[in-house]
Amino acid sequence: MTTTDPLVSTDWLAAHLNDPTVKVLDASFKLPGVTPLPREDFLAAHIPGAAFFDVDVISDHGVALPHMFPSEGSFSDGAGALGVSNADTVVIYDAGGWVAGPRAWWMFLAFGHANVRVLDGGLQKWRAEGRVVESGEADPEPVSYSASFEPGFLRSRQQVVGNLASRTEQLIDARPQPRFEGSVPEPRPGLRAGHIPGSRNVPYGRLFDATTGAMKPLDELRAAFTAAGVDLDRPIVTTCGSGVSALVLTLALYRLGVRGSALYDGSWADWGQADGPPVATGPA
Repeated sequence: MTTTDPLVSTDWLAAHLNDPTVKVLDASFKLPGVTPLPREDFLAAHIPGAAFFDVDVISDHGVALPHMFPSEGSFSDGAGALGVSNADTVVIYDAGGWVAGPRAWWMFLAFGHANVRVLDGGLQKWRAEGRVVESGEADPEPVSYSASFEPGFLRSRQQVVGNLASRTEQLIDARPQPRFEGSVPEPRPGLRAGHIPGSRNVPYGRLFDATTGAMKPLDELRAAFTAAGVDLDRPIVTTCGSGVSALVLTLALYRLGVRGSALYDGSWADWGQADGPPVATGPA
């Protein structure tokens, strides 16, 4: 693939399903306590040949924060166990709602795998078009995979704290507006409400068509960021509840030609802790 667009269409994927160098991954994700679990959804119905990319499993289990980026070795083991080799084209989707497909996409990019795309509309659009799905466990043949992590893809709490004064990088929060403003409790117990001081709010749900599941046209994506006061020519860091839906913003920015953005991996699960850094409430 030579295109720089991080999305592929359902037509493209349907035409390449039998290509042994194209590996399809279902990276569906739900907030804690929401059932059925994503893996149960996968067992019920998934795109033929897909394997399940579990963002909670392929993560750093040595920290208390949810699904933080794993080590190079852990990612290599996880990708290889799913049958992905370094030479493959990886196509990632989620069940609908654009939650974790972009997260897995960013992980592959961060670990040096440039040939990775996201299925526009995901399983929602695939099924709406009457395309074939299958059920049951996946049985990928394990292969060798070698990851090479680029730390510039992520920001730590310390780096984001350091940015509070300089404002060198713009922080964009993907959470729904009421959570950003602190008018409703966080879904994860024990976290304060509000947002990182100085951050802007672009709720990730505004970037795709809920009816079709497809990401919105480029002009509408650009308008969403501009309306929130984001300067696309300045450095950007995306954030959200736990480092998942923030990547919907990153994906949209990537489509708009923005490169060099980063993810605050800990996001509000880290910043919002009771003993965390300063919190702001109300509109941006």
